[in-house]
Amino acid sequence: MKLDIVITSDRTMITHHHGKEFLGFMTTGPPFGMPERLWMWICAPKPKVDNIGRPLQAPYGLRKVEAALIDAGFNAAVIDPDHLGRHIKSAKLLMVGHHDYFAMASPSVEWWLLTGREPVNRRSFLRLMRRPEIREAKLRGLKIIAGGPAAWQWLWNTEFLREFGVDTLVDGEAEKVIVELAEKALKGEELPIYVYVGPHEAPSINEIPDIKYASVNGLVEIMRGCPRNCKFCPVTLRPLRFYPLEKIEREFKVNANAGITSCILHSEDVLLYGSRGLEPNPDALVKLHDTAKKYFRTVTWSHVTLAGVKYAQERYGLIAKLTEIVYDEHQRFLGVQVGLETGSMRLAKKIMPSKTAPYPVEMWPQIVEDSLAIMHEHRIVPALTLILGLPEEGDEDLAATAELLDRIKGYRSLIVPMFFVPMGALRDRGWFLREHVKEGHVEIMRRCLWHSLRWAEDIISRFYLKEPQHAPLRLALRAFIAYVRRKGLEIEKWLRENGWDEMVNPSQMSNPFLIAPPVQV
Repeated sequence: MKLDIVITSDRTMITHHHGKEFLGFMTTGPPFGMPERLWMWICAPKPKVDNIGRPLQAPYGLRKVEAALIDAGFNAAVIDPDHLGRHIKSAKLLMVGHHDYFAMASPSVEWWLLTGREPVNRRSFLRLMRRPEIREAKLRGLKIIAGGPAAWQWLWNTEFLREFGVDTLVDGEAEKVIVELAEKALKGEELPIYVYVGPHEAPSINEIPDIKYASVNGLVEIMRGCPRNCKFCPVTLRPLRFYPLEKIEREFKVNANAGITSCILHSEDVLLYGSRGLEPNPDALVKLHDTAKKYFRTVTWSHVTLAGVKYAQERYGLIAKLTEIVYDEHQRFLGVQVGLETGSMRLAKKIMPSKTAPYPVEMWPQIVEDSLAIMHEHRIVPALTLILGLPEEGDEDLAATAELLDRIKGYRSLIVPMFFVPMGALRDRGWFLREHVKEGHVEIMRRCLWHSLRWAEDIISRFYLKEPQHAPLRLALRAFIAYVRRKGLEIEKWLRENGWDEMVNPSQMSNPFLIAPPVQV
């Protein structure tokens, strides 16, 4: 099969993470205490491919681009990076996408800063783009278009635009512009260097194609945009659009027909699907979950908000209803990513006043605790993301966050501290760099580490990787947790003996984020 357009990414993206999406977070760090090949096997194993090298599962965003091109009549396909060579010789256009091209997003930045070692996602992508077959095809006239959620990172790394010969960078939702760009590339016409798709140019629901082939771990988008308007989030800049249930079901069928038995309902706040403003729509949510469960053994969520969980349960009993639908002999828990952001009410008022709605922002710490109690009771395991270095953050804000972490110690969760990256309405603010790190930040990271290690052991014992075929992976993760625990104790001892002032060593900086680690990892 001869392709005119090849769509791909590196191995950290073209993988199914053993069917466990949360393992994908490990691609944002360097390999700790093990060879990189073993690390990649744990978090980014090679997926199955068909006879021409198309992965049976591929990232949802790449599938959308692929669908738009196929609908327009192009001979295009997502191709596994290991099979790129057989197609790139004759293809006229290469499209690449990524969630974190250059390890500039969280939590990649934190791992790089804390360890001084380049995260595997960046290393993997750079290896891909430096492959000889891509360079040779570029000399023969191959056009390259880059895009995806991390398109903005190229603007901070323009030297790679030149090195890799990227012809066009697409920043924003691509469905409305990608066909025209492909037509120009295949005709040999000059391409624009940069295409920004703003909120007013975003595609409508009818302009967003259905995926043609299966997405990684059955991820299906149910809506785009978010009405909560948090200032640090770029998603709130997009218009809010709900997919009709029949459109969602068509994509369920694509994944189910490919043999996928799991489903991830994807939006920035699943509990707002079909909502009226910020008021949940119980009927729409129940129908959505009933439909998903018809096709899949397990159903999970990509993101929810803490206020949404609290209100949905207290007002409608929705958390109990939805977990009753999805829990059975095949599914005993549900995982989800949740923004904790800060424990400071002062900062919450400034950067996310609508994140607590319909509750007043002054209730934020209580909202956090109540919501986590609800999730703990209903066996929902949140991965909580916490932002350090927010604009105008002071010592009192750090103290409030540390206090909140103490309040939620008893609730099953993982806490991932992230450093502020200027995005959304705060994109003109400064990055959180090494010289901004205080003892208060280190103390919060320390509390997050011990909280997460404690509950990671509980989660693995109770819920995670319980299938017999995952026994080697379970053992590897337990060994990794033991390694991190040992290193954590060594770092704490070092800090007690040497103090915080000795931790920062600018003479050893190898990147703009780095704090020299007190312990070699």
